[in-house]
Amino acid sequence: MESERDFAEESKPWGGFLVLEDCPTHKVKRIWVHPGHRLSYQKHFRRSEHWIILEGRARVTLDGEEILLAQGEAVDIPLEGAHRIENIGETQLTFIEVQSGDYFGEDDIVRLEDDYGRAP
Repeated sequence: MESERDFAEESKPWGGFLVLEDCPTHKVKRIWVHPGHRLSYQKHFRRSEHWIILEGRARVTLDGEEILLAQGEAVDIPLEGAHRIENIGETQLTFIEVQSGDYFGEDDIVRLEDDYGRAP
């Protein structure tokens, strides 16, 4: 198992993330999203995800349905579920993402929509 000191923060146009743990069966990230920003509407074929909000307010879109979340609330993203998270607050949104599956590479992201020109 690798520890936090083995990973660097990765900046994205919407915020960024830090990998906290990367194992063969799971990966754990701390993710932050700037106010007014959102991640791609995307899906994965080899992993499911569990998100728990640490701070801020989020709008999650899961297979076309919207779910509002606040600190301490969580949502499960099933395998192949189309999903996105958006910061709807005025402060940073921070959440923990636990990925479960057999592969966690960035090439398992299928972007359906993206505010930053990364979708087909």
